[in-house]
Amino acid sequence: MAITSERLNQTFSEGGAQEIYQEIKAKGDFLGFAQRYAFDTDYRVARTALWGLTKAKDEELSELKVIYNELIDQAMQTENSSVRRLTLNIIEKLKMDEDDLRTDFLDFCFEHMVSIEEFPGTQTLCMKLAFRMCTFYPELMDELKRTLEAMEIDYYKPAIKCLRKRIFSGRYK
Repeated sequence: MAITSERLNQTFSEGGAQEIYQEIKAKGDFLGFAQRYAFDTDYRVARTALWGLTKAKDEELSELKVIYNELIDQAMQTENSSVRRLTLNIIEKLKMDEDDLRTDFLDFCFEHMVSIEEFPGTQTLCMKLAFRMCTFYPELMDELKRTLEAMEIDYYKPAIKCLRKRIFSGRYK
């Protein structure tokens, strides 16, 4: 069955996301698929497309590096929490270089990693991405650690507490 917006709009299962991934893999066109569907204005289409893409290996997703900034823009601008989390998941799988550092995205990650209104999955992804961006500059790493220290940790879920502890102990790379 061909991948269409209608099909993506009606896919709601893990198995369906796996099928989408297998079809993208068979065609070998991760970039074309992402450009066609990951930014769709119908959040259900975008969500399912992104969900399928999250099944890909890092090497397969590497061709998405050319739309890195578009992915960041989507993560920062979408109102849909699932699209935000899935987009951040893909960004997190992409190679990040010092030249890729965007201060608006770093600020976004800082804000969302400490927001108790944000879903834990998004918080942890933002914390991981902020850590990766801060590794390029010691002064930013100091700011990250100060931000993590200031968190009222009792209000956060175990995943956030664990990642925070791993960053402080140096076990997160």
